[in-house]
This record gives sequence, structure tokens and C-alpha cells, in this order.
Amino acid sequence: MSGKTLIIKFGGTSVGSAAAIAQAAEIVRDARKTWPQVVVVVSAMSGVTNALLEGAQAAARGEREQAGRIANQLKLQHLEAVNGLIESEIERIAILDRVGQRLQEFDSLCDALAVLGEATPRALDAVASLGERMSNHLVAGRLRQIGVSAEAVNAADVIRTDSVFQSAAPLMEITRQQAQGRLGGLLAEGAVPVVTGFIGATESGVITTLGRGASDYTAAILGDVLDGGEVWIYTDVDGVMTADPRVVPEARSLATLSYREMSELAYFGAKVLHPKSVTPIVERGIPLRIKNTFNPAHPGTLVLIESNGAHGALKGVTAIKQQSLITIEGRGMLGVPGIAARAFGAVARTRTSVPMISQASSEQSICFLVPDSSSEQALAQLRSEFERELARRDIEAIWAMSPVVIVTVVGAAMRSTPGVAGRVFSALGTAGINIIAIAQGSSECSISLVVDAKDADDAVRNIHALIE
Repeated sequence: MSGKTLIIKFGGTSVGSAAAIAQAAEIVRDARKTWPQVVVVVSAMSGVTNALLEGAQAAARGEREQAGRIANQLKLQHLEAVNGLIESEIERIAILDRVGQRLQEFDSLCDALAVLGEATPRALDAVASLGERMSNHLVAGRLRQIGVSAEAVNAADVIRTDSVFQSAAPLMEITRQQAQGRLGGLLAEGAVPVVTGFIGATESGVITTLGRGASDYTAAILGDVLDGGEVWIYTDVDGVMTADPRVVPEARSLATLSYREMSELAYFGAKVLHPKSVTPIVERGIPLRIKNTFNPAHPGTLVLIESNGAHGALKGVTAIKQQSLITIEGRGMLGVPGIAARAFGAVARTRTSVPMISQASSEQSICFLVPDSSSEQALAQLRSEFERELARRDIEAIWAMSPVVIVTVVGAAMRSTPGVAGRVFSALGTAGINIIAIAQGSSECSISLVVDAKDADDAVRNIHALIE
């Protein structure tokens, strides 16, 4: 199977309507002309996962009627799509029966949540999985409609994970065995498996999810375990842009990126790809291509081990908004071992991710970023952890600045190009934008700057002007 298998993933907007699904099916049929084996990964129809989770939360609050209304809306949405996609009455009935089963499952789960009065992570994963478990039948049905042998596959039968609900990690060896058995058999028969994105299951068969927006991750996992030749991610933009075009109208698509550059851009806010997506295929060196479902002739962005740096050191600039900068400062911290370890241990107990860290060489202060929504909880844990140090004035203050934004400029060639950081700082200084904190990794693939929220868009625009 090695090198012969193409994995294609379609996001929510790419399967958001009958017309979009029909376009996606044509892309798959065209790909079959040059690839002997194709696996398709699909997201839920756009808006469906949010609606399912809204219904679950409503049921848990005792608002059972709201969950019922959402179920009816979802039924109509999928009915309209099926009627626009499938000509065969027998096929339509079969697909609508599958959709009906999933909505009945949603209804039963909402009943249980209403009784419990609580939506647990395990229950939310079961609810969230239902959108993909409906859309894959629509896509498989459309493929059969246009003459492509296809079968809907639940990723819970393929991808095995740990039991960390809502953010499960794949167990790669057992997933490899499951995938090569379940999907390998279909591929050998000449069929296209249409796999639910975002979903897995524990070894005991309990449904998990890989995190919101993680259908990209599913595609990369399957690319790894099926020894894929390439992974294509279809979305609604022409590949990875140099910046958010809503902020920078002159932003353009990048022809190539390195894995490292893509990881940095995805982690620091580029919405086109899930941050975990690159991980399973980096070591395998499997090329990743990001394309536009609605402009399939555009080549998109090709992600490789090493990208072409001929067009300059800077590749893109992005921003993570709604952040808080937490600072721990005090002269008594100087030379005291373990302060950073205790600080991050305290934050970790709140299950909060820290996207950026900056520390002065004097060791008299350390600062790091957390999402705004986690700021108060993190501050409470830190003040509890350092209660004695605060009382003795070894630590003078623990406080947060909010809202701030992390602006990150990415380019692997920065490490071999002198003066890049100076140009970035000069551009912001000329624009009168104050830099609150700075961080640069030893790889020199990215520079991250913290600026006040009101300056974020101007900072992105001024840095983007440096991209050649």
C-alpha cells in the first residue's frame, strides 16, 4: 500500500451543502484517475457540531425542548442535502435511515443529560461525534451516485485512543493494525472509504474525539498508518496565506512551506490547519497539500520537509487574540531554584495551555501567556502556590495584563538571514507600536511578540509589509 494511497480531507464548509458535497465528490473522482487508492476524511456539515453541543448543554440545563428543536433543524438540513445529492430512492431512504438513527441517538443522549443535569466530557464526545457520523453517509452516497465505489466508515472502528475525552491522543500501533485491516480491505477491493474525521474510540470501544477541528489530525493519522503517498486538506481558501486576508487584504497564498513553518503558523493562529495535524506525518516525510474545494484548479500550498526559501526569509505572520500576560515578579526570586517549575506546575493543575514564555536574565520576573478565559483560574492557583513567598515579599506581585495578542512571524530561512529581528522591531517602532514581551525559539523559525490588543491588526499589517 506504501506510496499508493492518497488521503483527502474535506472540512465543514466543503461538505456544508448539497452543492459543496457534489463538488467534493468530483474532486475525489478526479483524484482516482491518478491515485490507485483514495481514502476520504470528512467533517460534519458546517454548523452541525456546534448545534449538537448547544442542544446537549441545553438538555443538561433542563431545556429539553431546545434540544428537540435543534434535532428537527438538523433533520431538515440533512434531508435537504440528501434530496439534492441522490437520485436513487432506495439510496435516499437508506441514507436518511442512517441519519435518523444518529438523530435518535442524539435524542436519547439528551434525555440522559436532562436526567443527570450535567454534560460530562464523555457524554459531549458522544454527542459531538454524531455530525461526522451523518455527513460521511452523504458523501459516500454521492460518490456512489457518480459511479465511484464508496463505503462510509466510522473512525471509532479504526482509530484507537487513550481515554482523555475531548482531546484524546491516538494509540498509533493498534490504530495501524485496525486501519490496515478495515480500510486496507476496502482499498484492495477498489472502494473509497469515507471516514469520519475528529473521532476515535478507546480500546474498550467508548467514543472519543481528538479535539475541536481535528479532522485534519484524522487525515494525518491515516496518512501515517496507511503509509500514504500524500495528504490533501481541502478547505475554503487557496492554501495557506501570508496573513489573515480580513486583516491584510493583500495577503497571498504560499506555494510551499516546511513542516516546521506550517507547525508554527498552525500553532500560532492560522485557522487553515489544526495545530496537531503535521505531527503524525513529519517523521514519515509525507507531503501535505492544502487546497480550495471551490477553486480546485489552484495548486494550493505544498508542505514539505524543507520549503523553498527563495522568496525571502519571512513566510507569514499570524496572531492569537484574547490572551492574558501573567507576570510573577520579585527581587527575592533571584537565584532561587524551582520558581518556574512551581509556577508552571500550578498552571498545569488548571489544565491551561501556555503558548508563550518570556523571562528576564536577571531572574527577577517571569511572564507567560494564557487564554483570557483561563486567566483568573491560573492567577488563583499561582497565588495559592506562592502564598508564603508573597507574604515574605520574596515575590512582590502576581498579576495579569489583558487583553493582549501574540503576533508571530514565521520563516525557516530567518536563522540564516541576518537582521530579520531588527527589521521586525524597527517596523513596529516606526508605527508607534509598543512590544510588551518577546520570545524566539532556538530553531529561529519564528519570533513571537506580545502587543496590546488594540495594536494587533496594525502590528500584523506592518510586519506583513516586510514579506517579499
